[in-house]
Amino acid sequence: MSSEHDHHDDPRALRAEALESLLVERGIVDPAAVDGVLDYFEQQLGPQRGARVVAEAWLDAAFKQRLLEDGTGTVHAMGLAGPEMEHLVVVENTERVHNVVVCTLCSCYPWALLGLPPSWYKSLEYRARMVREPRVVLTEMGCDLPADVEVRVWDSSAEIRYLVLPQRPSDSDALGVDELAALVRRDHMIGVAR
Repeated sequence: MSSEHDHHDDPRALRAEALESLLVERGIVDPAAVDGVLDYFEQQLGPQRGARVVAEAWLDAAFKQRLLEDGTGTVHAMGLAGPEMEHLVVVENTERVHNVVVCTLCSCYPWALLGLPPSWYKSLEYRARMVREPRVVLTEMGCDLPADVEVRVWDSSAEIRYLVLPQRPSDSDALGVDELAALVRRDHMIGVAR
């Protein structure tokens, strides 16, 4: 299993591409409009918003505590909201615990913080295997964890979404919020990277 954006073997992605091509060909959809929507989700509503939340938590202990106690209220106070974030729970990675998020029923995901969900997150393989053999799947995705680290799997749903607060890099004390946010990737906030 890979966390790369290779969707050529995903039948749903192929169907979506074929449908988009057909709609463009028939003049029903403007390709620039499709590009605009994708740009909005990737650039304006993308993982940099979640990365900023993580960076703020790394720098401000009071903010971090509020985030862990009331993820929804804390991100709403930052102006980050959306129907997919009506109940956001933030779980923290530590030296002893590594959290990872999956949605076994479909692909519930905090879009307003993380942007478009990766194709692997929506795949049946990821959704089924992450709950059965999380350590194996994490290793396959390049996230090797020491044997003494507990892995906790959080199952998102239509009612509740999760965000992983990754550990702050040990060599980042001199960095400000922008530099810290630049270190955080979407995969860290899902928990498939450390």
